[in-house]
Amino acid sequence: MDPEQRARARAEIAALPIEQRAALAWSWEFVARQSQRLPDGDWLYWLLMCGRGFGKTRSGAEAVRQWIKDGHNYVNLIGATADDARDVMVLGESGILAICPPWERPEYRVSQRKLVWPNGAESLIFTADEPDRLRGKQSCKLWCDELAAWRYADSWDQAKLGLRLGTHPQAVITTTPRPTALVKEIAADPRTVVTRGTTLENRANLAQPFVDAIIRKYDGTRLGRQEIDGEILEDNPGALWKRADIDKHRVIAAPELRRIVVAIDPAAKSVAGSDDTGIVVAGTADIDNVTHGFVLDDATMALAKPAEWAAQAVKLYHERKADRIIAEGNNGGEMVESTIRAQDGNVAVTIVTATRGKEIRAEPVSALYEQGRIHHVGNFARLEDELCEWDPQDKTAASPNRLDALVWAITALMLENDGTGILDYYRQQANRAKQKHAENPA
Repeated sequence: MDPEQRARARAEIAALPIEQRAALAWSWEFVARQSQRLPDGDWLYWLLMCGRGFGKTRSGAEAVRQWIKDGHNYVNLIGATADDARDVMVLGESGILAICPPWERPEYRVSQRKLVWPNGAESLIFTADEPDRLRGKQSCKLWCDELAAWRYADSWDQAKLGLRLGTHPQAVITTTPRPTALVKEIAADPRTVVTRGTTLENRANLAQPFVDAIIRKYDGTRLGRQEIDGEILEDNPGALWKRADIDKHRVIAAPELRRIVVAIDPAAKSVAGSDDTGIVVAGTADIDNVTHGFVLDDATMALAKPAEWAAQAVKLYHERKADRIIAEGNNGGEMVESTIRAQDGNVAVTIVTATRGKEIRAEPVSALYEQGRIHHVGNFARLEDELCEWDPQDKTAASPNRLDALVWAITALMLENDGTGILDYYRQQANRAKQKHAENPA
C-alpha cells in the first residue's frame, strides 16, 4: 500500500462508527499482511524464517489466538528460554496478552506457567532449556519461538512426540534463520510451509530509529542477509570454524570435569554501539587419556556496565564451581581485576593480555575443534554464529566478543599448561603444508 492509498484508507476508517473502528483495531485479518496469516492447506509445520522486525512474533501470537477461537483446547507455547517465553511470547508488545482484546484475553497464571482462556482452554508455557518438562506433555497445536536458538534439540523431539491431540495437530515455528541441522530438517520436511520475509516488509509498523539502526549495523554484510533479508547463511568461507565440526561433536551433557574457568572479554564502554562483553564458561575432562574441552555457557552481555558483567561472571564462577576467572586486561587490567574483586574478594582471577592478533590466538583453538576435542554442551546460537561468520581477513568485521572469550577460556584450559593443543596444531599445519607441496611441488 503506497502512502496515498494508506491515507485514503485511514480517512475511510475514521468515518466509520466508533464500534466498527474498535472492532477493526483488534482484527488481525484486517491489519495482517498475507505472509503473516495462517497458511491454507494440509500442513504440519508453518516455519516463519524472517528478518528482525518482520512481525513473526505477532504472527505466532495471532495463530494461537485463532486456534483458541476455533475451539482447540491445548495450544501450548515453547520459548528458547523461560525469560523469552514470558517476556516475548506472553508479555511482549506483540505477545499474546497485548494482541488479544479484553474479552478474549487469557489469565496468565505465572506460578503454574500457563494461560487460562475465557472459553476454558489452557496453554502450557515451556522453555527449551528444560526438555524433561516437555516429556509426556500433549498438545493439539504448538507455537515454538526462536527454534534456531534452542539449546537442546531434544526439546523439539519431545515437543513433536506430544503433538498428537485432535484431528489436525500443527505447529507454527517463528525463528531467525540460522543454518542449524534442526532448522534445515524442518524446512526440508514436505509437510512444512516455509515463509520468508524481510525487515523492510514491515517498515510501516517499525520505529524509524529501529530501522535506521538495523540498516546501519547490517546493510551490505553477510549477516545482513540473515538479520534483514531472512536468508539461511552457510558458513563464511573465510571463517576459522565450521558448523559441521561443532555439530559433529556436540553433546547433551558434560562428563565430570577436571577444571572449569569463566572467561571474560570486557567491553571498553557500555554505551549504544559499543562492543558486547563476552562471557563464556568452559571446562576440561580426560577421555581416553586425551584432554577434551566442553563449552558450558555463553552469558555474553550487551551494554553492561563493569559492575554488571563482573557480577554475572562471579555468579557463574560459584554456580559452576569454577577454578578461576580469566579476564582480558587490554582495556585496563587493574580496573578489570578490582571490578571483579569488588563483587567477591575471594575469587581466583587471572588477567591476560593480548600481545598477538585475534587470528593468531584463535587458530590453535579452531584446530582443537577440527580435531574433535571441543564439545558444545547444547546449542549456543549466537556464539556459533560468531565463530562461523568471523573472517580474520575482513578488517571491517565487528569485534567477535563471544569468540574472544571462548578463545581465552580454551587457551587457559588446554593450550597454556601442557602445550598439547599447540603441538597438535602445529603438527597438523606442517602435515597440511607437506601434503600441499606433494600435490603441487612447483
